[in-house]
Amino acid sequence: MPNPLGLVDALRAFRDGRVSPGAYLAACHEAARARADLAAFTVLATELAPGDGPWAGIPVGVKDIIATADMPTTNGSPVYADHVPAADAWIVTRLKALGASVLGKTVSTEFAWRHPGPTHNPWKRGHTPGGSSSGSAAAVAAGIVPLALGTQTFGSVIRPAAYCGVVGFKPSYGAIPRVGVHPLAPSLDHVGLFTRSVTDAAFALSRLIGRDDADRHGRPLPGFSIDLDAAFAPCEAPRLALVRTAIWDRAEPEQRALLESSAAAFRTAGAHVSDLVLPAALEGLWDCARTLLAVEASACFGALVARFPDRTSQPLKDLVAEGAQVPAVAYVDALRRQVAWRADLDTVLAGYDAILTLPASGPAPEGLASTGDPAFCVPWTCLGVPAVALPAGTSRGLPLGLQLVGPYRNDLALLRTARWCETVLARPVTVPAP
Repeated sequence: MPNPLGLVDALRAFRDGRVSPGAYLAACHEAARARADLAAFTVLATELAPGDGPWAGIPVGVKDIIATADMPTTNGSPVYADHVPAADAWIVTRLKALGASVLGKTVSTEFAWRHPGPTHNPWKRGHTPGGSSSGSAAAVAAGIVPLALGTQTFGSVIRPAAYCGVVGFKPSYGAIPRVGVHPLAPSLDHVGLFTRSVTDAAFALSRLIGRDDADRHGRPLPGFSIDLDAAFAPCEAPRLALVRTAIWDRAEPEQRALLESSAAAFRTAGAHVSDLVLPAALEGLWDCARTLLAVEASACFGALVARFPDRTSQPLKDLVAEGAQVPAVAYVDALRRQVAWRADLDTVLAGYDAILTLPASGPAPEGLASTGDPAFCVPWTCLGVPAVALPAGTSRGLPLGLQLVGPYRNDLALLRTARWCETVLARPVTVPAP
């Protein structure tokens, strides 16, 4: 049976003696086996026992491009079908030190790019859960785990979180070390989190930020602590910038309507919400991100696709070929613009607590041949600023979400703003029926 307890609620229940850590872990393990039809996991742990630490009894889903030394890490590719890494990724080591257990590896698209895996959306079979962190979003939504790890290079945390009706959090670039995470485009790659509430995301982040010299892009956030016994306090009524972006016409009517109705609800609750048009220069973010992605992915995978042409997908081959054609001067210019525009956004957001915008074009599309359009997430990933996906509505039996974006390295403030918005939306945490 699915278990609706989130991370913080489960830890409180363990502490108070209302739930046994071992029983909770076993129930989540059973839920994973019972929902094998979702195809959220590539492999499950064969035996689970609570670890030694404050998170003992907490099961975590780990995206299959994140190294685990005690179970296979296939990177969503037949090239790595039998690969078991020599060491855990930094983030897995941190989780185990806290006492958490890896319940299993969650399905990823091939190397976190376009070629999809078999995972279904828990709310409606035959619809994508999004990608590339497909299994992680589905596992949290289905009540299998209270926390799962994902990565985002374009839209691979925020979009699947919105499609599956859970909270997705992409921290600021460099906040969580990527050591042991297979790269796609190092200038864009982030480690992110899926949870059932903003409180859970904030609590997890407070324990998972850090630094490792092996990740040369690392820039840890200012440390903060969240008390397990105290409620995670929202901000005061925030100042929100309603941003529709240049690709607004790609959004479906119900997704646009949800953004407008949510903005109205936030105004009624006391927030200051005003339209903001991004400076024209920032409209180049999509092209900038694509240049960085193509060049860096070509460097990462060029030799691989040449060696294994029959075991790599056409989308990966196309990306490698695209990157090989980009002039060096265009790549260097994209890196320069990325840094400059991040500073520009801080200026644009002066006077605002967060941007309110779309996480996706609409509900999860039907079919498993695609994981959906990441375009609504790309600008914020390119800038490396923190972003949160919030469940906010439904359409045709599928979740719809919102996206909140904050200034670079203001992750805690963004989460407090998201907590305020979550309180106003007042959506109960629900788990879809099997």
